[in-house]
Amino acid sequence: MNPLLDAEQAVLGAVLLDPGQLSPLEWLAPDHFYRPVHRALFAALRKLRDEGHPALEGEGPVPLSWVTDAVDEAGLHVRGLTASYAHILVSACPRSAHAPVYGRMVLEGAIHRTVTQHAIRLHQEARTGALRGEVDGALRYADVLAGVLTDLARRWGTEPRPVAPATPPAIAPSALPPAQADRVGEDEEFLLSLLVERPGAVGEVVDWLRPGDFADPVHGQLYRCLGALHHRGEPIDRITLLWEAQRRGLLADGTLSDDRFAAICDGVGAGDAEWLGTQVMRSSITRTAAASARAVRALAEHEALAPGQLINHALHALGPLDEVRARWESAHGRPASRASTPTPSPSGPPPARVHAALTRSTRRAAPSPAERLGPGPSPPAARPPSRNHG
Repeated sequence: MNPLLDAEQAVLGAVLLDPGQLSPLEWLAPDHFYRPVHRALFAALRKLRDEGHPALEGEGPVPLSWVTDAVDEAGLHVRGLTASYAHILVSACPRSAHAPVYGRMVLEGAIHRTVTQHAIRLHQEARTGALRGEVDGALRYADVLAGVLTDLARRWGTEPRPVAPATPPAIAPSALPPAQADRVGEDEEFLLSLLVERPGAVGEVVDWLRPGDFADPVHGQLYRCLGALHHRGEPIDRITLLWEAQRRGLLADGTLSDDRFAAICDGVGAGDAEWLGTQVMRSSITRTAAASARAVRALAEHEALAPGQLINHALHALGPLDEVRARWESAHGRPASRASTPTPSPSGPPPARVHAALTRSTRRAAPSPAERLGPGPSPPAARPPSRNHG
């Protein structure tokens, strides 16, 4: 069974049965359909409607030309579409009056596909940036993904806002390529050596560099120890660092070995702390972007997740990247380039957004127009809308 395919066929069959069903489907676009033949046919039906096809005039039976003209127009843009398939679409529609509900199903599938595609692209940009030592591409495409999520929320008729999922998606950790991991590890060791050996160096980076920015957890723990010494105003050298590491249990639990500590404290200890900290943070941005992309993709591939929940959980998954970006911009003396997530208006969502949601949720009270093409069973009585789109 393929519910999405059934929904696409049903919404097209409903419009073939009743051209008037295009009016409550204004929010549905051809690119929301997964199959190319369905995209072409829906675009053709809209074009015929906009050009004033005779099928939209009068109250009698729908002329056969509505179907044949749509097939001919769509056939100019896609191969394999025949009149017999159009009749299959008609037979696949249980009730043409339910077209807005079928369209909502099509839009729901499109939202999941769109979020998946953009999450993959963000992951690719992050991986490429990590190899090249750049962050602009990942940050720029994170903005693109956030904009897409906001646009999808408005199409769905909900307010975009970050919401943490009850159960975070399970994502496998992504290991850095060996050559890149070695380079990142060397930068982190050089930075720690410099912070230990040069008085006051911690103050140059402590305002914007965090322990979580270090790829190696041991390096992050040592940086946390250095930060604690700095904030308490205590002197920093290899002895005070070792004592602080012992107080935090890093020696007792085996987190820090003698060799690791010696490799850091016996290092060169020369260089520019701010430059090295920038290198560490650059790596942190690309890793965080890749992790956010994997989390968003895992959410999008969860078919049981409603579109409103998917969008809000995906915005929440981008939160860690927003936090790192803010510190990156602060370190470089530039304001954050990304617009903040829209907040709900005190007067409620815009009327157009409310109308979009209600259009998807409200069934038409008129009898099924399928009777215009021939006798058939009468549709059941319409029930008041009860679905709450989150």
